Amino acid sequence: MKHGKKYREALNKIDRTKHYALDEAVALVKETSFAKFDETVELSLNLNLKKSQTVRDTMVLPNQFTGEKKILVFAKGDKAEEARAAGAAFVGDDDLIEKIKGGWTDFDVAVATPDMMKDVGRLGPILGRRGLMPNPKTQTVTMDLTGAIAELQKGRVEFRSDKTGVVHMPVGKVSMDAGGIVENVRAILTEVEKRRPPEAKGAFIKTVAVSSTMGPGVRIAMGE
Repeated sequence: MKHGKKYREALNKIDRTKHYALDEAVALVKETSFAKFDETVELSLNLNLKKSQTVRDTMVLPNQFTGEKKILVFAKGDKAEEARAAGAAFVGDDDLIEKIKGGWTDFDVAVATPDMMKDVGRLGPILGRRGLMPNPKTQTVTMDLTGAIAELQKGRVEFRSDKTGVVHMPVGKVSMDAGGIVENVRAILTEVEKRRPPEAKGAFIKTVAVSSTMGPGVRIAMGE
């Protein structure tokens, strides 16, 4: 891929043969950011996983960096009232299902009570493509709507390895204080390490790198 002048200038500030301490790497990402918008700082982990293995979970980062999320909840009766009281932006059942079937998806995350999933499942072709389908593994199919909504409002994020064993996720914004980004990265590394499969041999997290949306990656020394 051919990169532009600003990318090449940013790349020249990074020693591609070096693995940086985490705080140095984050400082470099901030320094080499060149886009006119507030770029997202992204973390990439290469895990020691077999093809049949995956790592997936959710967590609340120490330092939030996203705006307020519009949370939609599929629920009925008392659970619908609980969701409204907890601050969900949209609450309903068949009415919301029909609205989404018509093409409406103006929300950031969907939560459902277990009894709603038989009907919500019909929205798979729409919500699945957008990563919005409620799922027990991401704690978005639950009876504890108050707890789920509270965590989502605090900035709960999901991490998930792909077929090649790579976890790629946002950890902050370039405009954030570097210390906050470093703290988020360390929290993620700790949580991912906890999901190490018992049969995994050797180093579980093989490589770590951070980058901005438009900028080059900066490799991090393991143990940082």
